[in-house]
Amino acid sequence: MNSTQQQLLSTLRGGLIVSCQANPGEAFYSPASMVKFASSAHAGGAVGLRIEGLNDISHIHQKISLPQIGLWKTDDTENVFITPTVAHALAVANAGAQIVALDGTRRPRPDGLTLRETIQTIHDRTGALVMADAATVADGEAAAEAGADMISTALSGYTADTRQQHDGPDFELVRSLASSVDVPVFAEGRLRTPEHAAEAIQQGAYAVVIGAAITDPTAISGWFVNAITAVATGNASATEPAAGR
Repeated sequence: MNSTQQQLLSTLRGGLIVSCQANPGEAFYSPASMVKFASSAHAGGAVGLRIEGLNDISHIHQKISLPQIGLWKTDDTENVFITPTVAHALAVANAGAQIVALDGTRRPRPDGLTLRETIQTIHDRTGALVMADAATVADGEAAAEAGADMISTALSGYTADTRQQHDGPDFELVRSLASSVDVPVFAEGRLRTPEHAAEAIQQGAYAVVIGAAITDPTAISGWFVNAITAVATGNASATEPAAGR
């Protein structure tokens, strides 16, 4: 990691990174909307952004000065779907992302390359850093060994071996990874309140990534509806919101 990359990483320490993403068919699914979300996050004090899709990455790179974690999701959500191949990763970096987020689990990658080979190619052919999205401690440790510059907990609860294990944030994974790897650990996934974010930092997170709780009005509305419905029906389980970005 060169001095410029080290400086970039240092600007994220102890801060909030806002994930600005929307899915096809949602009201805010457009680069223009994501730019507005990103601008609002910047104004609110965010130190970085996490952006999905080449168009959104490019538009935000041109308009917002914050460091950007970029990724490219595919439709195969049962397997490796976050920046799954080297070709995806290079495109994300070329669109303007200073950090490329990719699947950092130990599952086979669609292009047949190992995670180490993928990370090495990104380092060799771009100036981007690599964030490996992990689901377990073993994933994070393997990704760090493979050369990832940082680890996130974004995939905890979204792989076959972790699904349904956690109703809320996986603080245990944050704490365990922070004590077992020598690279920064970013807390991400089901963090829905300021208290969650603060707890993640206390558990050793280098920084915190928040998505749905800031940039998904449909999910937020649903959380309130669930809470109200729980009171009306006496069904306490209804208060737990569905997983968001």
